[in-house]
Amino acid sequence: MSFAFFLATPCLVHADEAAEQMVQDALPVMYHTCASVIEEADGDETYVLAVVEKMTALSIYNRQIDIGDHATSDEDKAALRETFLTALSEGCSDDKDALLGGVVDNAVKTTLGL
Repeated sequence: MSFAFFLATPCLVHADEAAEQMVQDALPVMYHTCASVIEEADGDETYVLAVVEKMTALSIYNRQIDIGDHATSDEDKAALRETFLTALSEGCSDDKDALLGGVVDNAVKTTLGL
């Protein structure tokens, strides 16, 4: 094995640990549909945002997306956020019983033009 492999291994392990943590954070909420997350939140927007954030992070990680490739300024990031929220809202209004993780993933794809 090369010296470069040994230098890169801690980075790979760290990345694997970060990915594993991301999965562990998202797993408990992956059962949600568009309707069930609203129902369970019972008016708590913070809960809904936390669930969507976990699912979005997992989608972005799985697709190996670097947001910096799509938005560099605060204005660009705000525009992406608005586009994402619109796509998410449309996806959920089309099917309230759709799994939220799938709607989030589709919103990520739509927002970034993938």
